[in-house]
Order: sequence, then structure tokens, then C-alpha cells
Amino acid sequence: MNRVQKIRCVTLLSGGLDSKLAIRIMQEQGIEVEALNFKTIFTCCQDQSAQAARDLNVPLTVLTQQDDYLDIVKHPRFGYGKGANPCVDCRIYMFERAKSYMEQTGAQFIVSGEVVGQRPMSQKKRDLHAISHHSGLEDLLLRPLSAQLLAPTLPEREGWVDRSKLYQFFGRSRKGLIRLAKELGITDIPMPSSGCALTEPLFSRKVYDLVVLEPESSRWQFELLKHGRHFRYSEATKIVVGRNEPENDMLQYVHQQKDASSALALVPQGFQGPVVLLVGEETEAGRHFAAGLMLRYSKIGPTETTATTIERRGRSNETIIAQTDESAAAALPITKQ
Repeated sequence: MNRVQKIRCVTLLSGGLDSKLAIRIMQEQGIEVEALNFKTIFTCCQDQSAQAARDLNVPLTVLTQQDDYLDIVKHPRFGYGKGANPCVDCRIYMFERAKSYMEQTGAQFIVSGEVVGQRPMSQKKRDLHAISHHSGLEDLLLRPLSAQLLAPTLPEREGWVDRSKLYQFFGRSRKGLIRLAKELGITDIPMPSSGCALTEPLFSRKVYDLVVLEPESSRWQFELLKHGRHFRYSEATKIVVGRNEPENDMLQYVHQQKDASSALALVPQGFQGPVVLLVGEETEAGRHFAAGLMLRYSKIGPTETTATTIERRGRSNETIIAQTDESAAAALPITKQ
């Protein structure tokens, strides 16, 4: 007697409503599901995806980006969205990784919760086709929420998935998706969110500043974008000012990392103020500007002078600083915060 092969799929799970629905639809058809989540330095929904995996009773694997991911952010083949989000290129990158994972685990196909027309940057029909093609998945990529609006995929043609039980959702409205969720027993309806800082206008300004003025920027520099107020002093120099005590601690920590691009850190001594990093080329004028910014954001008067510690990796010294006319009249940070 021949044993029936168990059909398995890998489903991308962000923790949002669409990906949760895609998993439940597969489960309803008796398909074994393994969830896959991608973590980059710009994503923020891993806790949400972990909870969703528990609710749906599926195993979850989290993959992190490799160094080549930043090349996509710097030079996206398919361009940016409204922010610094290279959505089509990012999806291609994720599905390439998912394809490798599928092959390693013996699954038969990939499932995604994408909905035709829901996101203008990455979910038009031509974008979905480009993602399937350039990721190398072709018709091994099934999108059950909009499958009836798309050409049948291999899982449908082979009968692994019943196409008649798939859907034809289109556009940005969530009403039909929420109704379906309730029908399928999903009671936790998450709020819509991209889960990606690259879509946020304020954060995107920092990214564009870095990509344009420092095209050879490293991962350390991209990680730094998440912390502090960023001031562009010159094309070769940027000043980063901590906004609170946790950020001050973080700036001191990243300054000590061996791959740090910061030339020095200014640490207040005997007064309440921010830690300030000078990143890139160090000049005397740049140091004075950074010191002036420290005082500008400190709880002392603009005409007062005080002591601060200059920390360079492996050595430090104390100096007297004063606010300069340039720093007092400095433009707003790269993003106003």
C-alpha cells in the first residue's frame, strides 16, 4: 500500500492579518505549514510574528539579513516607494532566501499573504509577477488571498491546493479580510502596519542622506540611523546627539565597537546632557560644532562653559567646551525629532 505524500509549504509570516490568513487557508486544506519570518535592521515585528505562530500552531523560523541586503537599500533595481523602501527588491531578496529554505526542508512550494493592489509599490500584478520571476520561484509561489485573480500556480495545477477554495481579494480595503478571519476562527486582528522603518518619511531622510553622501557606508552606519538626532556637518562628517539616557548609553556602546566609523564621543562631565558622536572625518571645527550641539541640548545656559570627556577608542581626555555661534544657529537635524 502506497503512503500518501504529505504536502508541505513554507509561508512568510510577518504577523499581520494577511499572512495569518494565508496560513489558515492552507491549514484548512490539510497542508502542513512552516512559517518563515525575516528580520532586518529595519524591521520591528518579530514579537508579533512569534505570537501569530503560536496562535496558529505552526513552527516559526526567523532568518536574518546577510551583508548583501544593504546593497539593495543603496541601489534598488526597481526603485523606492514613498520612503526609502525598496519593496519589490526586498521581496525578491526574501523569496530567494525562502526558496533556499524550502529546498533545504523538503517543502513543495511557498505561500505569501500578498493581495493584488493592496500596496501600490509592490503588489500590482506586474510587481507580483516580477517578484515571482526574479526570485526564481515562478509558479511555486502561491498567493491564496488573490489566487483567483492570477494565473494558476503549480500547486493548483497539480491538485495539491484546491483553487476553488482560494480567493480573489483586491485593493486596500480590509473589510472582506476581517470577515474571512472571523469565519476562519482568527480573533486577534492586528492593525495594519508595514513593520519596516524604511517606509517612515522621517527615518527615510536619514537613509537618503547616508546613501547619497556616503555611498560606501557600512552596516554600522545604517544601524546608527536608529539612534539619536543626526546633523550633517559636511559631506564627510555627521554629528549624532543622544535624546535620552538609553540613547546616550547606546551611543557610547556603538562607539566602542571595532567596526565603528565614529572618530570620537563627547561625554558630559558634571552636568546633565547628551552623549555626542562625531562620525567620519574629524576636524577641529567639527569638534567645536559637536561640542556646541552638546551644550545646545543640555540643561545649562547658552553662555556657560563646562567640561566634557573626549573618548577615542583606547584613550580619553577631558576638555572645556563652549557653544559656538554655528552650533547655536544650526539647522534642524536631518529628521526633526
